[in-house]
Amino acid sequence: MKRLNFIWTLLFMAMIGALIGGFTNHLAIKMLFRPHEAKYIGKWRLPFTPGLIPKRRDELAVQLGKTVTNYLVTPDMFRKKLLTPEMEKKAEQFLQRKLDEHILHSDKTLNDWLQTAGATTFAAKTEEKIIDTVDAQLFKVKHKLTTGTIEEVVPVAWQEQLKNKIPTVTSYLLEQSASYVDSYEGKVMFQKLINDFLESKGTFGGMLNMFFGDSNSLVEKVQKEALKFIQAPGTATMLTTLLEKEFLKLQQRPMEELLADFNWDGLFTSIRAYVKKELAVDVRLNKTLHDYWPDGSKWTAENVTPKLVEFGFMQAEKQLDLSLQKLKLDEIVKEQVDSFPVAVLEDLVLGISRREFKMITVLGALLGGVIGIVQGLIVFFTL
Repeated sequence: MKRLNFIWTLLFMAMIGALIGGFTNHLAIKMLFRPHEAKYIGKWRLPFTPGLIPKRRDELAVQLGKTVTNYLVTPDMFRKKLLTPEMEKKAEQFLQRKLDEHILHSDKTLNDWLQTAGATTFAAKTEEKIIDTVDAQLFKVKHKLTTGTIEEVVPVAWQEQLKNKIPTVTSYLLEQSASYVDSYEGKVMFQKLINDFLESKGTFGGMLNMFFGDSNSLVEKVQKEALKFIQAPGTATMLTTLLEKEFLKLQQRPMEELLADFNWDGLFTSIRAYVKKELAVDVRLNKTLHDYWPDGSKWTAENVTPKLVEFGFMQAEKQLDLSLQKLKLDEIVKEQVDSFPVAVLEDLVLGISRREFKMITVLGALLGGVIGIVQGLIVFFTL
């Protein structure tokens, strides 16, 4: 009977110890969060209110912020996870794909891009500007050509070339003259000239005609003398000298006098019409970028995109420390934690550690039970 009482006493004390241990741990865990706010009896605040985490919420927020900036979101973490050759290659592929999709292979015409940019009158203004430029250049050319003498306006090289051509022109004129004089047409011309001359002299002309005999023989004599004159060396020299003198006189003549009857307005109108026709601004702008630059994708992929991405990654790495400092992540984390309702913090912690807290409660009950058994043994052996 005594032994049975001992066992019941031991079990009772173990159960009481387990209840006390489990309840104590459970209460301690609850007191981490509960109550969420301080409780008062009158003006006297109850001890242990609010719970530990709500009471130390500011300190928790500061520590979380420091933990995030010092151990979680660090420059080295960004470098290892984001600023890698693999990420750089992916960024390059992404950028090139977007360039091809939205720009280089887009169905938008140049006019569409200009409309998007707000340049609705680009074609008209471009044509107007080009025509104004052409007009300005034409008037400059006209002013230059009509100001000064031929010698001052015409390039010196051209004048020298013309002057050097005078002997060739002389030879050509003499050859053509000799050929004409010796031809049937020349004979007829001389016949007419002689007849007209003799007829104009009246009786004296008739006497001359009788003196020379047949007019045909007179024509032949004149033809021969004319050919001798044309073929004589002195004739070529004389004609060359004459042409050179006339060329010198021509050089001193004003260009305005030489071009006095030139239709400048007609020329300008024709040039404007030609320029507008060749420009065809509207037609040219109604084509896509791909029409003008079919190899644009390949060229940008080799020369533009890699350099842009490389430059961006270099700048990101250089500015990483400073950027993270400017972000002030610790303050952001602190503000966010401060803005959380305590219930959210409680759910956050319990959601992660609920199982562990249950095990602590169980462990408390187990330890309480063991302590109860030890106490029962002590009581039994000391009485």
